[in-house]
Amino acid sequence: MRKYLLFDHDGVLVDTEFWYYKAGERALADIGLALDKDRYLRHMNQGSGTWAQARATGVDEQTISRLRGVRDGYYQEYLRTEAIEIEGVAEALAELSKHVRMAVVTTAKRADFELIHEKRQLTRFMDFVLVREDYRLAKPHPEPYLTGLQRFGATREETLVVEDSSRGLNSAVAAGVDCVIVHNEFTKAQDFSQARYRVEALRELQDIILEAS
Repeated sequence: MRKYLLFDHDGVLVDTEFWYYKAGERALADIGLALDKDRYLRHMNQGSGTWAQARATGVDEQTISRLRGVRDGYYQEYLRTEAIEIEGVAEALAELSKHVRMAVVTTAKRADFELIHEKRQLTRFMDFVLVREDYRLAKPHPEPYLTGLQRFGATREETLVVEDSSRGLNSAVAAGVDCVIVHNEFTKAQDFSQARYRVEALRELQDIILEAS
């Protein structure tokens, strides 16, 4: 029986994956470099994202450190100005909350997460939120989801992870937790062969939960 849901955040609850990429692209453009989207997605799966391409062209670590701050500034600008809602998410969470306990396990930084949810009500459905500062090793390492299990006092069998990227899927698989992949246009070409379920939208989760109860 499934009693717990651990949600990824970016691309699952809010549509931010593309804007994080655009912020990195813009930061590299400031120093005359182009960010290749396909290579970015491959590197993102390994946890290196934007900066692998910069390093490959010989950009030094001091410059990369500076560019991180530039990227973060651009990203927060997008979070304030772009439409990042995913239709039906709030309604799906409200229904799911009648059947399971839920939490967020994200690689988002606390400052970004708080900015996103400053005027939104999604976190009211969550028992807790784990952001990047709350664990040592990021996805695809299993630590984020193992930490979520520990916080709930839940078993792997009682829990489902909800993700949109192969990086997050690999984290869930390494933690020994079944994973549901929800469709995201930005990550749709990634390898999701290890997912237990695939859905187009979060509203479909209720059927999965009820089937397993």
